[in-house]
Amino acid sequence: MEPSIGIMDSGVGGLTVAKEIMRQLPNEPLIYFGDTARCPYGPRTAEEVRRFAWEVINFLQEFPLKMLVIACNTVTATMLEEVQQQLPIPVIGVIAPGVRAALQQTQTGRIGVIGTQGTIRSQAYERQLLQQNPTLHVVSLACPAFVPLVEQGRYRSAEAETVVREVLGPLVSEQLDTLILGCTHYPLLAPVIQRVMGEEVRLISSAAETAKDVYHYLKRYQLFHPSTGSGVTRQIFVSGDVRLFKQIAADWFGREFDVTSIHLPQVG
Repeated sequence: MEPSIGIMDSGVGGLTVAKEIMRQLPNEPLIYFGDTARCPYGPRTAEEVRRFAWEVINFLQEFPLKMLVIACNTVTATMLEEVQQQLPIPVIGVIAPGVRAALQQTQTGRIGVIGTQGTIRSQAYERQLLQQNPTLHVVSLACPAFVPLVEQGRYRSAEAETVVREVLGPLVSEQLDTLILGCTHYPLLAPVIQRVMGEEVRLISSAAETAKDVYHYLKRYQLFHPSTGSGVTRQIFVSGDVRLFKQIAADWFGREFDVTSIHLPQVG
């Protein structure tokens, strides 16, 4: 089996990163795992996040991987360096790419960050932003209601509009010009987030920048897949409901994928 790019997330959110990697690197084989049975990771303790993430990573390592993308902000914030130290392959997360994109886009230096409780509690975005520009005005907000809206396929509903408007209320008066979607689930809510925040606020998804990092890593280590003209292998695994995941994936990509349900050791 050909060496693949492994992508892991707590659920469907990492598909936003996978889609961008597929767009920028269409010849690369991918293996994706969404831990949908235990999503969301945001409210969980760091110990739980670490244990769940290692179970997913250990499963992915049963395949020949040439690099791993942690397409989950909570896992990136909790244990990116730990994984980088323990795996013999390149490992990248989604926070540094998101920070880089926000710094490139902001004109006023007023940046908002929305994410899960775990990501916001870690202050990973604020630290990296302020390390690079201490004069920034950074406002962070945990949005625990957002991931369930996406995982349950309700991101286009009237309920989503109501929830997003209520949750983001405190940010509307902050005069932000840039808002980091600090969770890979949030781009599926981007249209309603944009309506609530206003067209003048630039939404930053780390997906495109993360895919650029993947490209540069593959180039640096000379790991590009040799294009043979044959079909590219893309495998998707989840720990929970296949039907709903397939439905959301088809909506996001505009085509259907085969999805396999896998029971990890400690998934009930």
